[in-house]
Amino acid sequence: MKTYLFTSESITEGHPDKICDQIADSILDEALRQDPSSKMAVECTIKDDFVLIYGEANTKAQIDYEAISLQTIREIGYEETYHVHVKVNKQSNEINQAVVHEGDELGAGDQGIMFGYACDDTDNYMPAAIDYAHQLAKRLSDVRRTSDILLPDGKTQVTVEYENDRVKRIDTIVVSTQHVKQASQEEIADLIMKEVIQKVIDPKLVDADTKYLINPSGSFVLGGSFGDSGTTGRKIVVDTYGGMGRIGGGCFSSKDPSKVDRSAAYYCRYVAKNIVAHQLARKCEVQVAYAIGKAQPVSIMVDTFGTGTKTDAEILSIIKRNFNFEVANIIKELDLCKPIYKKTACYGHFGRNEFTWETIKDLK
Repeated sequence: MKTYLFTSESITEGHPDKICDQIADSILDEALRQDPSSKMAVECTIKDDFVLIYGEANTKAQIDYEAISLQTIREIGYEETYHVHVKVNKQSNEINQAVVHEGDELGAGDQGIMFGYACDDTDNYMPAAIDYAHQLAKRLSDVRRTSDILLPDGKTQVTVEYENDRVKRIDTIVVSTQHVKQASQEEIADLIMKEVIQKVIDPKLVDADTKYLINPSGSFVLGGSFGDSGTTGRKIVVDTYGGMGRIGGGCFSSKDPSKVDRSAAYYCRYVAKNIVAHQLARKCEVQVAYAIGKAQPVSIMVDTFGTGTKTDAEILSIIKRNFNFEVANIIKELDLCKPIYKKTACYGHFGRNEFTWETIKDLK
């Protein structure tokens, strides 16, 4: 019997990298709200009280970058005074002309490779470690908003023990949370155990040997951008499958759906989830690759890791009969030109039924 441990982490909305992801996607949402054809790649970097907004935009929208940035930071829960510097240029005409062709055919916004993954670990077809880590991070954030001792920055981590590729138990849970100076570590540990861990984790998955590490570094008062710097797109593994599935290398936040780094990764998850949901495999990974300006992918690959009820070649044929990876179709089928992206910026882009790419459809 093969036994192994696998670990994934998540972070709360108050982590400096996630501050930046939320600002970038809030800007994207505002552009799409005013002009659904907006082409955006506007990112964010933050350190202490300094916020830099930079990138390229091709949009008819009138965007107050400073106001959106400050409002996002306030909504997260930080009350310090921040100073916003903006350096946003118009998107290169060469890129724009390559992406939007005559007759309005839409080509890929860049070259690149994208992956989608699904497995039967959980009801939402996500790997167990990242799914539980996200649930803990979201619960930590919810509890923090009603607590007088917790602050916005935080991390979670879950180690799952597998036996013969099936989830057996949870071996270790780590929760680190920013807090007010006067709070004791005992007080914090009691709150986190009762109101976060025990509210999220199925008691059947823990046992006497499960380890709980709550604020293992001790005091965590200085957090957010004053404790670390942040930049859009630095948490690709957190945003996807916690390391269980491969990643293409391109981040999601800030990018409009013409950027296949985002839209095609969503579509690959959509395809992989449907393969597993229809019990064609216990695990499925889909890779797709594009060339800039080309509407059709240059390659599509499927790997079911030996768990398929059919061969990978047969499953690829099923995929090609049921799914269209053309850029314009991805955007249309998943309805991606709407201001939906700020919601994706925290607690994972996958495994959440509110998003169209999590839909299970009938297969031919």
